[in-house]
Amino acid sequence: MKHRLLRVNELVKRELSAILAREITFENALVTLRHVDVTRDLKKAHVYISILGSEKAAAILETLETRRTAMQAELARHVVLKYTPHLVFHQDNSIERGVRVIDILQKIEIPASDHE
Repeated sequence: MKHRLLRVNELVKRELSAILAREITFENALVTLRHVDVTRDLKKAHVYISILGSEKAAAILETLETRRTAMQAELARHVVLKYTPHLVFHQDNSIERGVRVIDILQKIEIPASDHE
C-alpha cells in the first residue's frame, strides 16, 4: 500500500505542476510545487508550495485557494482515482531555511589548525 501511495503522490504532483504552469501566472515571484502528500483514504492532498519572493506569499496562497476547485476539476480529468483529493495548500520554507543555515555556517570562523 505504501508504494502505491508514493506513486499517487508523484502522479498528483506532476499533474498539479503542469496545471499550475498552464493555468496560473505569478508576477514577481517564483512558485514551485515541492511536495504532495495524499492521505491514505485519498480524500485530501496536502500540497507544499515554495515561494521565492515571499513578501507576496499570502497573496499567492490566497490565489491558489480561490482557484482550488478549478484545479481539482482539472486534476480529476487527468488523474483517475476513487476520489479526487481536496487540495490543501501549505507554504514550504525549506529553501529559505537552508539558505539561512548556509549563511550562518559561512559566518562561523574556523580556528586555524596547528597542522598548517
